[in-house]
Amino acid sequence: MEFFKYTKTFNFMGRSKLAMFVSIALLLASYTLLATKGLNYGVDFAGGTIVQVQYKSEAPIDDMRNRLKTNEIFSGSSITEFGSKEEVVIRMKTSTASVTVDVGDMTREALKGTGEFEIRRVDIVGPKVGSELKEKGIMSLILAVIGILIYVAFRFEWRFAVASIVALVHDVSIALGAITLVGLDVNLDVLAALLTILGYSLNDTIIVFDRIREGVVSGRNRGLSDIIDESVTRTLARTTLTSLTTFFVVFTLFIYGGEIIHAFAFTLLVGVVVGTYSSVFVASPILLAFGFDVKNYHVKLAAKAKREADKQKMRDQFESGVM
Repeated sequence: MEFFKYTKTFNFMGRSKLAMFVSIALLLASYTLLATKGLNYGVDFAGGTIVQVQYKSEAPIDDMRNRLKTNEIFSGSSITEFGSKEEVVIRMKTSTASVTVDVGDMTREALKGTGEFEIRRVDIVGPKVGSELKEKGIMSLILAVIGILIYVAFRFEWRFAVASIVALVHDVSIALGAITLVGLDVNLDVLAALLTILGYSLNDTIIVFDRIREGVVSGRNRGLSDIIDESVTRTLARTTLTSLTTFFVVFTLFIYGGEIIHAFAFTLLVGVVVGTYSSVFVASPILLAFGFDVKNYHVKLAAKAKREADKQKMRDQFESGVM
C-alpha cells in the first residue's frame, strides 16, 4: 500500500529552518519546565510506599484522608483516584523500617468503617534502593546513547552518528518536558518508555540515513540537500505507515490499558510523534549543517575500493606463487 507515490520530490530541506525553530522552542520549553518544575519521581526512584485500595462503591476520599491523619505512618500521604472513582492509590514518601509491620493490615485497620473495600496492592521501596534504581536508570540511558553513537559511526560516518544522537537527545528531552508538564510520576515504566523511544527513533533515522547514503553513492554531481529531499520522499510511505500503526496501538493502550500503564503509554505517544518528526526535520538538517561533502565522500569510496583491489591483487599473486 502506498499513501505517497514517488512522482515528485518534496522540498523538506526548504522547510528545515522553520522546523529547527520549532524544535528549539520545544527544547527551551522542556528544559525550562525541567529546571523550574522538575521531574516528579515516583516510588521506584524516590522511595516510599504505595497502597492501592478498591471499594465496592465510590471511594470516600475525604473520609479516608481524615482517618489516615490519625496514624503517624500515613503522615503526609496523598490519596488520588486510580482509573475509576471506586479505586484509589495512597502514596507515602516514607517506608516502614520494620519488616514485621504489614502496611496493608495497617491501612485496612485505619480505613475500617469507610465502606467495603479490599487492598489490591502494596509496593514498598526503600530510599537507598530508589536512589540506586535512579542512578542505574540514568546510566542505562547514557550507555544506550554511547552504544548508538559507536554503532552509527561504524556503519555510516561520524557526521551521521552525531546527527542521530542530536535527534535522540531532542526526542528524549521533549518527552521529559511533556511528562513534567502533565505531572506524571517518573518510574521504571517511564524509563522503559524512554529506552523504547531511543530504539524507535533510531530505527526511523537509520532507514532515512540508509536511503541518503544510497543517494550519495549514486549521485556524484548532485547537492546533498537534493539527495536528502529525494531520500526522505522515497521513505515517506514507509514512515507514515509505521508511525500511524505504532501510534494507534499505543493510543489504544493509553485509552483502555488502565492507570497502571498510563505513564508508559503517554511517554510512548509523545515519543512516536517526536521521533518520526526528528528523523526528517532534525537528523537530516543537522547532517546538512555539518557540511557533508558528496564529492569528498566519493573520493574516499574510490580510495577504499583501490585499497581493496590492491589487497586482492596481492592475495591472488601470493596464491599463484608470483611475488
